Amino acid sequence: MTSVIFACVHNAGRSQMAAACFNLLADPARARALSAGTQPGARVHPEVQTVMAEAGVDLSSAHPQRLTDELAQGAQWLITMGCGDACPFVPGLKRGDWPLEDPKGKPLERVREIRDEVRERVMALLEQEGWAR
Repeated sequence: MTSVIFACVHNAGRSQMAAACFNLLADPARARALSAGTQPGARVHPEVQTVMAEAGVDLSSAHPQRLTDELAQGAQWLITMGCGDACPFVPGLKRGDWPLEDPKGKPLERVREIRDEVRERVMALLEQEGWAR
């Protein structure tokens, strides 16, 4: 079982969308994802919850969490969400960076576009690594 961490600063938008899409589309016997942040926010952004609900994913009970050494121990991959110098680094993990715009405070139309880009990137990763359903 491969574990992938999607990380951004506040763990309230991009990384939440990526982990949710990943777990929806991945073969659960091969890979799973979680999300975390270096400075977790108080909650998932409401606009992110709205557009994910439109796609059939309920993030109402999701909570931002801190990226800790313990959390990273069982992971093989770390994919950061375009947070620049604020992105976390965890030695020993395969690494990717997806330069995605932060959806916080954006109009729903733009957040939908970000959600769709996240989904496309997740699907490409799943196909590339053989983790798709």
